[in-house]
Amino acid sequence: MRFYFFYTPMKTAELYEIFKQHPTVSTDSRTILPDSIFFALKGQNFDGNKFAADSLQKGAKYAIVDNPQYANDAHIILVDDVLKSLQKLARLHRQTLGIPVLAITGTNGKTTSKELIAAVLKNRFNLIFTQGNLNNHIGVPLTLLRMTPETQIAVIEMGANHPGEIAALCDIAQPDLGLVTNMGKAHLEGFGSFEGVVKTKTELYDFLRETGGKCFINTDNKLLLKQAEGLELLSYGNNETAQLRGEPEDSSYYLTAKILFPKGWLYFRSKLVGAYNFENIMAAARVGSYFDIDPLLIQKSVEKYEPTNNRSQLIQRGTNRIILDAYNANPTSMMASLQNFSQLAQKAKTVILGDMLELGEYSKEEHQKIADFIASQEFEQVFLIGPCFNQVDAGTKAKKFESIELLANYLFQQKQIKNNLILIKGSRGIRLEKILDNF
Repeated sequence: MRFYFFYTPMKTAELYEIFKQHPTVSTDSRTILPDSIFFALKGQNFDGNKFAADSLQKGAKYAIVDNPQYANDAHIILVDDVLKSLQKLARLHRQTLGIPVLAITGTNGKTTSKELIAAVLKNRFNLIFTQGNLNNHIGVPLTLLRMTPETQIAVIEMGANHPGEIAALCDIAQPDLGLVTNMGKAHLEGFGSFEGVVKTKTELYDFLRETGGKCFINTDNKLLLKQAEGLELLSYGNNETAQLRGEPEDSSYYLTAKILFPKGWLYFRSKLVGAYNFENIMAAARVGSYFDIDPLLIQKSVEKYEPTNNRSQLIQRGTNRIILDAYNANPTSMMASLQNFSQLAQKAKTVILGDMLELGEYSKEEHQKIADFIASQEFEQVFLIGPCFNQVDAGTKAKKFESIELLANYLFQQKQIKNNLILIKGSRGIRLEKILDNF
């Protein structure tokens, strides 16, 4: 096939013909994959157009640019907008393959639910699912473009911090199945209010309603049920109205869930910390049931799953046992973690909390609510890190630090936390995991 310089922007259908011959996409010129197509994305501090020629030298077959100045090679293709071309290409690829696509969004638990669901579905299907946190306007199309003719199901995580973002991602991924884990107070700075969170997350329901899709739903969550009116529901929960019913079991640290399948109850002894993970396990079990996976395989997959990336991890360090949940935090997830932590059966407990970011005008109020709850509990020690927590009245029990480095220095000098159960929870930007070296 012979290609010429494209001085007029290439259409998506033409680009798709090239993609079918070279079905690997690169967006970082530093890690070019051989025979790939390099998409020259732009950001606030970089312009991928400038690296188009370099990407070809490193092994890319073609480079996609939107600045005619850099379209100076037969293998450098000009488009109107590189990002939109990437998204349109992914949408066309998804439509061409026509396989089931399950979209997952929500305030808390979407990544854990996605990982559990993927672990279950891999028992039977050739599966593509979101890796890491590639859940935005770039990550979603990149995930879709990893699909091949052999792929049978795609599980796509969708994140958002502004209104309209879930609708835009649905337009790209065209899901026929959806799951909203829950809705809470997160990214309030971008959403404007909790009502903004609800409106954005349920854009997934709106898309499914318009296209005749189905949604997996937790019947214990009345807000979700109200928002999902008019949809075909694939339900789960801790009540008799749910199509798949389960109950959380009392456990010392790791969560056990009891789930009723057609042949009887099964106990899922997970490696997840916190009763708030019950709904994530139930979601995975309901998705597995929908796709006719044997309950024993669902159970085995859930029990084998071990959380990583600072999410609900139970870690032993010296004489201390640590619950590390420092990947992200918002008022809803932090309160759930604290309530669960307060109920665990150990006398000596230490709490280390980092700021909850992106709360805008609600920040001081929400941090104060957390501080008030902590003051009502019998925690042995409390450490609060970050400028937001430093602005609240935390009582006499709590010690406040502007940064994680200052807390680390304090703990190094004191060397006083021993034989404790420790909760570490905060937003990713606070980097609380760095404190682990002090135990």
